[in-house]
Amino acid sequence: MRCAVDRYLELGVQQCRCRLCDRARLLGAHRGLGPADRHRRGMVLRQLACGDVERRIKIMQAEGVEFRTNMDVGGAVAAEELLNGYDAVVLCCGAKKARDLNVPGRDANGVHFAVDYLTSVTKSLLDSQFADGKAIDAKGKNVLVIGGGDTGNDCQGTALRQGCTDLVALEMMPQPPKERAASNPWPEWPRVLKVDYGQTECIAKFGKDPRVYQTTVKEFLKDEAGNLTGAVISCLKPERDPETGRTSMVPTGEKFTYNCQLAFIAAGFTGCENYTADAFGVELTARGNVADHSFKTNVDKVFVCGDMRRGQSLVVWGLREGRDCAAEVDRCLMGYTNL
Repeated sequence: MRCAVDRYLELGVQQCRCRLCDRARLLGAHRGLGPADRHRRGMVLRQLACGDVERRIKIMQAEGVEFRTNMDVGGAVAAEELLNGYDAVVLCCGAKKARDLNVPGRDANGVHFAVDYLTSVTKSLLDSQFADGKAIDAKGKNVLVIGGGDTGNDCQGTALRQGCTDLVALEMMPQPPKERAASNPWPEWPRVLKVDYGQTECIAKFGKDPRVYQTTVKEFLKDEAGNLTGAVISCLKPERDPETGRTSMVPTGEKFTYNCQLAFIAAGFTGCENYTADAFGVELTARGNVADHSFKTNVDKVFVCGDMRRGQSLVVWGLREGRDCAAEVDRCLMGYTNL
């Protein structure tokens, strides 16, 4: 979003307003919430310095950008209001629909989506330095993280810093090799075993890497009060389909139980939140992202960029997408672009 707005300002756009919805599931309600707070709440603070965000926000405001926070577009704020009031609308709402686990016991108290966990911690820190007690707290608990990637790693690091008593992280795929395989030569992306800060801190605290490869949850266990007490873990193996040539992970029949009081699902995302897309009437792809042609959706003057268009990705892609989308908006409005 920021890169797109910067490009619009370069062109002397007269009105550029950013409507930021403070949705309860991701960010929660908060009086006086600012744009910098919104930007930080979906991520772990150690990944981005607060001062950098505040500085950029102030620069954009000085350049004439108007931030309107707590705007639930598609909910309390109708899409028609934006379509009638602006020459172009850019949807960059992310791809925040988390992939769930359809297993027995999923409703146990203590099973959370990873982003909900990380958001609760960051929100409580920003709001009250944890004094409000609203953060999901891993202190004194055994923690199970289902899934890897950046989100799973952040859950590991956060739980460790909160003072968890043990940590296990399930990885569905086989453990990567420590060095490049012959089938993975330079300059291809190295598909090798990586150790991030979450694993480094776990090794330092518990003397082990928390990751257990080729595993997934078969069932969550709970007590009579509905609280999570453990999880039945199923072991997996790669199996190749002779007809399609595709390899999938299938159960081996082996299983074990891990006693835990918290479980965080970091199994990826399945696209953008439907109600925002439905409000504007934009079409979706089979992966749940907004369909586009050069950032233009099927709805007149509605554009899309970032994770909402390409799916969950890295911030560098968000920067690139914002700039490219701004050029396309300029081209559609002016007939040409110098961006």
